[in-house]
Amino acid sequence: MLNYIILIIGFALLIAGADYLVKGASSIAKKMNVSDLIIGLTIVSIGTSAPELAVNILASMDGSAGMAIGNVIGSNLFNFLVIIGISALIKPISLKTSLIKVEIPFALLAALALVFLAGDRFIDGTPGMISRSDGFVLLLFFSIFLYYIFLQARKGDIDPGDAVEENTRTYSTLLSAVMVIGGTAALVYGGDLIVKSASVLAKQWGMSDTVIGLTIVAVGTSLPELATSAVAAVRGNSDIAIGNVVGSNIFNIFMILGVSSSILPLPFAGESMADAVIALLVTILVLLFALRGKSKSITRSEGAILLLIYVVYVAYLLSR
Repeated sequence: MLNYIILIIGFALLIAGADYLVKGASSIAKKMNVSDLIIGLTIVSIGTSAPELAVNILASMDGSAGMAIGNVIGSNLFNFLVIIGISALIKPISLKTSLIKVEIPFALLAALALVFLAGDRFIDGTPGMISRSDGFVLLLFFSIFLYYIFLQARKGDIDPGDAVEENTRTYSTLLSAVMVIGGTAALVYGGDLIVKSASVLAKQWGMSDTVIGLTIVAVGTSLPELATSAVAAVRGNSDIAIGNVVGSNIFNIFMILGVSSSILPLPFAGESMADAVIALLVTILVLLFALRGKSKSITRSEGAILLLIYVVYVAYLLSR
């Protein structure tokens, strides 16, 4: 029972830490006359992926590479299957042209890059590994994506939205510094609690670190995206709902795995390749849903299909 409580406390610290880190860093940037646009595209965007980043770095340093990789793949599957599925059930998701032509294909590129870089065993027979050089390649893709987003925003094709205004409130310099330091400490401590308690639970349940990462850890670190997307869907801002998770999926692979593997190479187990391929197929499915018909939208029935796929996938994981 204690490990469940520790896990919940870890998630609470992780989410709160990311929130205060973003608010404090945004306030400092605002005081330095950095524009809302830049703050929204960098600090706020990267800050939403801070929970996954904290867990991944700590898991890889703790020798739980399976949990680190499972967290990223599991988060991406949860984003596309559950968050888009729930958002579409609330209200059919209308898609902007840029999402269909660029952002979702970029997410597809990220999923392809993961399968290719981690598939060493299928190419030269060596053990699967995301090496430091692979990490640098992923970070290069991430910088290209950030540059594209910046150019689109400068042209007015992307609106940072209400979240940017909310996060660019200014506080005193001292309070801003306390937010940054406290938020970072909460991220690190919360992530550490999650990694250790999840590892213990994995052993108790007879599961691997990878499966725990794909399920409990992935769902917990994706809760901020779920809340943001559900609220956006209820308010009728369905494009924000899907844009949020597509961006998160790109960040998860390019930035989080890129940073994690640059610090410490991540062994990639054979069972994780199956999950990576499933994530790739799910990304293709979402793109096909987006392209189907003239309305360029994801309907309620398609949202239900995505949710059903997630239920089947979790059942497959538990049986595996």
